Amino acid sequence: MCARNSIYTNPKPCKHLADYKLRHGFNTYDSIRNCLKTTPNGRTRVAKHTTKIPRCSFCDRYQGRLYFCLMCSSLWCPTHIVLHTQSKKGHEVAIDMDRSELYCCLCCDQVYDPDFDKVVVYNQVKDLPEGSKSKTNGFEACGERSRKRKRLDSGIGLDLKKSKLLVSMRDRRAKSCYPLGLRGLNNLGSTCFMNSVLQALLHAPPLRNYFLDDRHNSVQCRKRSGEKLCLLCDIDAISSAMFSGDRTPYTPAHFLYSWWQHSSNLASYEEQDAHEFFISVLDGIHEKESKIRNSGKDDGDCQCIAHRAFSGLLRSDVTCISCGFTSTTYDPCVDISLNMDTSNLSSSNASKPIKPDEKTSVSTLSGCLNLFTRAERLGSDQKLHCQNCQELRDSSKQLSIRRLPLVLCLHIKRVEHSLVRKISRKINQYMQFPFSLDMTPYLSSSIVRSKLGNRIFTFEYDNSNSSAAYEIFAVIAHSGMLESGHYVTYLRLKNQWYKCDDAWISEVDEGIVRASQCYMLFYVQKLLYNKANKDSSFVRISPRRDPFESTAGCS
Repeated sequence: MCARNSIYTNPKPCKHLADYKLRHGFNTYDSIRNCLKTTPNGRTRVAKHTTKIPRCSFCDRYQGRLYFCLMCSSLWCPTHIVLHTQSKKGHEVAIDMDRSELYCCLCCDQVYDPDFDKVVVYNQVKDLPEGSKSKTNGFEACGERSRKRKRLDSGIGLDLKKSKLLVSMRDRRAKSCYPLGLRGLNNLGSTCFMNSVLQALLHAPPLRNYFLDDRHNSVQCRKRSGEKLCLLCDIDAISSAMFSGDRTPYTPAHFLYSWWQHSSNLASYEEQDAHEFFISVLDGIHEKESKIRNSGKDDGDCQCIAHRAFSGLLRSDVTCISCGFTSTTYDPCVDISLNMDTSNLSSSNASKPIKPDEKTSVSTLSGCLNLFTRAERLGSDQKLHCQNCQELRDSSKQLSIRRLPLVLCLHIKRVEHSLVRKISRKINQYMQFPFSLDMTPYLSSSIVRSKLGNRIFTFEYDNSNSSAAYEIFAVIAHSGMLESGHYVTYLRLKNQWYKCDDAWISEVDEGIVRASQCYMLFYVQKLLYNKANKDSSFVRISPRRDPFESTAGCS
């Protein structure tokens, strides 16, 4: 109990928030009480305007995250709230309108205040429908607020019946449990990039089975290496907590610290790129297992769980335009980065979001894969030395996939760089992607055969040992601006989609997933997907549960 209490003490108050409360007390909290609205899935947001769309006071922006200044009640986007704070003394504290969370503009972070939390919790319980009060007898614990916010059982003023009622409202499937392994991850300050990737990794069938089968034993690892920090041990701890049966959000603070030690160049409280984080984590897993195995093999033959799950092989054919001589090389990869096909859109339209039902040309995943495997002529400044001509020649290059991985990660490039204007911008164009994917057209065997016919031996190029049929199981989406966006993960479990938004887990329709601005797509071989769905009801709960969390029951 002492350990648990030490873990869940309140965060230290922000100095700027303390100064604000000293000057103004709770008057502002009371005045915004009527502006708090609770959505059907339990999230409370600030609804300042009932008729018009809220917009930034400076740039008139209305999409993405907006902040409500506590001092002057003005609205600002993430970029201009900082400018507002710098120009107006005493306007340091604002409210995130979408999440109803306090934000310090000088600390550039969410801040916790139990007094403000009481206002939000009171509003949530007040908005509960009277007819639902009889449906709450089966719940045993009160949920937590999202994003670094631990609600205190004392001082809130809620009785047990209202606490149970709050949980009933938050669980949109009150009569049944979510699948085992669905658990929110608390945001530790702009760590949505980390939470989104962890959700996808821990639900990839090969990695899920690896950690739940105790293939990496943390106790033995520490005895063997003597290291206090181990990225694999921390992932193992998160996996145990995720599949422990507990539904309260988990805080991956120890993992974040370990990752910072491994990737010191990315260690900061600023928002990071989810794709860079994904590559960094796989690299950390590979590095740790290589030390354990004392393996000197390259990535192509590596037997670490990261490469066994995600490693594939790309083939690159460079053909001389003059004589037709082709030079072939092979490169291992753990993901495939795809350019979005924006050729059918003007420069102005490419940066604007396109609704899926609009009759405007949008990118498709098949189009992006075709673009990736299409032969392209290299520029005159990229002439290569032809082994047959023995001189520099113009050439063409074509990529294809020699070997497919068990888990296919497709990274959609949504950043466009302008060399002339020396700026970068996000491509907000929507992309259509299938839930079932056939990768056969993009294999080296298919592409080489289409060029040379059947004059080659089949066994030289066929992927007879792997399947080209894939099923999607996770989508990481990015919303907002390039410099101030937000990541969420959509997980597909037993053909039902769930949205993982930091600490919040909610059931969503597939239309929501298809309309998202996908940034990373995770597919797994169809045989593994079907087996994972079949076995998901019998997943072994790890005996190494989180010692500070109690298991929540479902009725």
